[in-house]
Amino acid sequence: MGDEDRMVKMEVDYSDTVDKVIPECETLAADKKLNEAIDKLLVLEKQTRGAGDAISSSKVLVCIVALCYKVQDWTLLKEHITSLCKKRGHFKLAVTKMVQRCCEMVPEIEDKERKMDLIEVLRTVTEGKIYVENERARVTRTLAAIYEKDDEPEKAAKVLQELQVETFGTMEKKEKVEFILEQMRLCFETKDYIRTQIISKKISIKYFEGADTEELKLRYYRQMIDLNLHHKEYLAVSKNYHEIYNTTSVKEEEQKWKQALQRVVLYLILAEYNNEQSDMLARIKTDTNLAKLPYYQNVLMCFDTAELLNWSILKKVYSQHLKSETGEPASPLDKEENWDVLQMRVVEHNIRVLAKYYTRISMQHFADLLHLDSKEAEKRLCEQVVKDTVTAKIDRLDGIISFTKQKDTEQILNAWSGNLNSVMDLIGNVNHLITKERMVHQVS
Repeated sequence: MGDEDRMVKMEVDYSDTVDKVIPECETLAADKKLNEAIDKLLVLEKQTRGAGDAISSSKVLVCIVALCYKVQDWTLLKEHITSLCKKRGHFKLAVTKMVQRCCEMVPEIEDKERKMDLIEVLRTVTEGKIYVENERARVTRTLAAIYEKDDEPEKAAKVLQELQVETFGTMEKKEKVEFILEQMRLCFETKDYIRTQIISKKISIKYFEGADTEELKLRYYRQMIDLNLHHKEYLAVSKNYHEIYNTTSVKEEEQKWKQALQRVVLYLILAEYNNEQSDMLARIKTDTNLAKLPYYQNVLMCFDTAELLNWSILKKVYSQHLKSETGEPASPLDKEENWDVLQMRVVEHNIRVLAKYYTRISMQHFADLLHLDSKEAEKRLCEQVVKDTVTAKIDRLDGIISFTKQKDTEQILNAWSGNLNSVMDLIGNVNHLITKERMVHQVS
């Protein structure tokens, strides 16, 4: 246990002495006798520290740095901040109060160089001290803001990444989330996408269920949208927009919830088909607000219905209605490349429909139904087979596609046994009915 961690019992109360000496020292400093005032305060600091009077010691330390700041003696200020933090047997409370007072000075300093010097001194003296970890985090965030203002986002991201605020026990949850969101933003802007993904997992989305968290919730999900769009994870983007759509402040404004719901639908149909996508589609189509967006409702139902879609007709009907209107955020379908993705999703949907209704189909007819040439149709089918979306075998010699799933030996035997039991049950029922008719005929 270090000297600063030990418990000290107060032997002498110096509060009256401190209240008397501090005004005297302030007067000396005003008369340009700063060194004399500081020397007097240092003697008093030693006495309060030795007597175990933490409160009086705090007042003295705060007064020392305040006087240095008041007369703008930056060299003396930095020297005393460093020396007072290194004093043997200093009190945590006293150091904390002094550091907090110094942190208040930082935004007041207009000269950039002096501000940077003070921040670096504060970061040095607070390093490794848990009881001033919050103050260290705040001045570090200020330093990151200065780097960013100077067009040095890499430095800003690096210095902010040093803070593991999720481990800070005394910092409020809201402030932690703000710090982490800032770390995410800087990492994303510096194109460090992997680190952005890692940092995003430090925020528990359960936090956003509490009160007064909507602003942070919207910031978080907008940043996640940018990240997921970079990775082209459209289902994740759709979920992010759905969380925004379900936010109270968004629900209260019709234009905002309409925009959010539109993005939910568009990114959902752009997402690859899987169980998760299918489940979300089934939930979204039951939303009553979707009826107020008829074109989006119709295009969503197209992908929920087991019918073949004609890409040319679909694009002609919806191309104008699914793009952004003036003043709206950009729609994914404003980009031509996303229309190519949507066309691929239409082809994949049609393949699933054909697999549902056909057991065997010729390759040429299969390609004609998909409006593709045979080579491209075969490629798309193989992709779906690899993803385990459909089960199919291609006989290239005969040009036949079989969608029947091959059964293993155990399944065949189980099916045969089940069929045999059904036949025996039918024979038993027929025998019973014949016997019953004979008995009725004999009686009559």
